[in-house]
Amino acid sequence: MSYFKEREAEISGSLLAVLSGENIIFLGPPGTAKTQLAKNICQSIEGGNFFNYLLTSFSTPEEIFGPLSLKALEEDEFRRKIEGCLPTSHIALLDEIFKASSAILNSLLTILNERKYHNGKEIVDVPLLSVFGASNELPEENESLEALYDRFLFRYRLTYIQDDENFRNLLFRNHDDFKPSLNIPVLAIYELRESAKNLPVDPDVELIIIELRKNLQLQEIYISDRRWKKVIQVLKVAACSSGCMAVDRTMALLLQHMLWNLPEEREYLRKVVFELVVSGGISTEKLRQEAEDLHAAASIALKNELSVKVICDSCGEEFLLRKEIETHHLAHKNHSYTLKKDGVSQIYPYDNLVREIDSINEAVGKKSTLTLAQKEVFEKEIESLVDRIRRVKCRLEEERELLRILIEKNIWLSILDRKEALMLHDSRSIELVEFDTIISKVYSMLGLESRQVKPKSQFAEEKAKIIVTDSLSSVNSFMEKIGSRLRLK
Repeated sequence: MSYFKEREAEISGSLLAVLSGENIIFLGPPGTAKTQLAKNICQSIEGGNFFNYLLTSFSTPEEIFGPLSLKALEEDEFRRKIEGCLPTSHIALLDEIFKASSAILNSLLTILNERKYHNGKEIVDVPLLSVFGASNELPEENESLEALYDRFLFRYRLTYIQDDENFRNLLFRNHDDFKPSLNIPVLAIYELRESAKNLPVDPDVELIIIELRKNLQLQEIYISDRRWKKVIQVLKVAACSSGCMAVDRTMALLLQHMLWNLPEEREYLRKVVFELVVSGGISTEKLRQEAEDLHAAASIALKNELSVKVICDSCGEEFLLRKEIETHHLAHKNHSYTLKKDGVSQIYPYDNLVREIDSINEAVGKKSTLTLAQKEVFEKEIESLVDRIRRVKCRLEEERELLRILIEKNIWLSILDRKEALMLHDSRSIELVEFDTIISKVYSMLGLESRQVKPKSQFAEEKAKIIVTDSLSSVNSFMEKIGSRLRLK
């Protein structure tokens, strides 16, 4: 990773694209190492052929697919000499790919998707492992270009180096020529793909993907069935190369690099993916709202019956309940009120009246005016909420260690992704602890004995041990070698 600055996610995505046989596109300004990155990835492929070309609107098929064979023309056949061109390469970089002419586009679409090239009457199997596309901008609305864009599953937005220290190293430090830390034989890549085909997918990953699709559709972000199908195979390859026995939920974090159409959709997609992956999308915000609503309802109910006489100074209406005053105030904002206590009358505007009533209630120690039936309803509501908070706490406690182990095993996650996933998990646990204060207040208001929400579970530790034991005993030597050295250092 040290050779390329601020490109950890792009390097991992490039390697995974090659291993899974998918195409990758880099969007960004020139001079962001797009070509260099693709070339160096190719150097990691033992015996790999690299093809690189800058497309323009005037580029011809001969430049990409090879010149016409004169010998074939003498025999009345249309055939190209494809050696050394795109149809015989293992990795290709097509710069400014969206400027491809329609003459190039028709053949290119078939190569990108089916890995086939129609060379005259002959259909040639193209050995491409991956095609790297590069462009300064997305294509304008064009049916053909949209079909081309759809064939690039991995998508990254590149920018210039941001960190000052990284920029200084780029300019003023001597850099040796790139040397890959490993050479992956082409045959090994095909073996990896074959091994990954039958890898099972955890049920919670299926639920995450279904829910993610619903979320994207609500935001009018539509993904083709072809891309969804390819996504599953990529996750299997990612899991297999990590030495996992199944596609676990942490593999779904990689979806953030595959499912956006426009750059402005990336942050939303990333947020939703993390929310769904970390504890299955548990919404602590909903629990917080329920706790606060219950506290407010109890507060209103407990202080509803007035212990003093209140009359509207403007229209003479007398009130028995605090709620009646609130309703009256909403209809008559400018009315003032007379409060009678111990034979003494005093006029107050609404806000001052509310404060005075609260002060009187606090002075006399008024805590509850609820009927037995009302108290039973509140007690059931708070016990139901406490039970739900306890279950969520228990789940978070169980999953924390399990999540950490799964993240460590997933070689494709960036350092940023690893930290963010665990931070999101921990932030939810902290939020749930804060709910205890609200619940305690409601218990106190109702005069009930507080129940502590402190779950205990050995599930995570036991499950973690099972995962580690199964992985160590089941991963074959080939996967151990590839999985442990796959990243560029």
